[in-house]
Amino acid sequence: VQLEESGGGLVQAGGSLKLSCAASGFRFTDYNMGWFRQTPGKNRDFVADISFSGGRAYYADSVKGRFTISRDNAKNTVDLQMNSLTPEDSGVYYCVRGPRRFTPLGDYSSSRYDGWGQGTQVTVSI
Repeated sequence: VQLEESGGGLVQAGGSLKLSCAASGFRFTDYNMGWFRQTPGKNRDFVADISFSGGRAYYADSVKGRFTISRDNAKNTVDLQMNSLTPEDSGVYYCVRGPRRFTPLGDYSSSRYDGWGQGTQVTVSI
């Protein structure tokens, strides 16, 4: 399983960023996909996940209405569009492979996901 994130950076509060993830090494359409984030000294927190088909998505309450997860099964990519960013959104964002398709979305346990890579840093300034 190989997942490579990109698109992080520094943005002012209220701004937007789009993260992308390129997946390889497995049959992409067999799995749900997700995003987690981590800040120093804290656990990895669930952000959002998306079904294998892209037809359903689930969001953490903290990002609902501001973030949108999407996937392109033809390109084996997963994106996270982040709008109305706040300093609390800062952290390292990880793209992860979720459970196999038909598994319910919204599992907050990081142990249910794999493919953890280097992540991409997002910093939101005041």
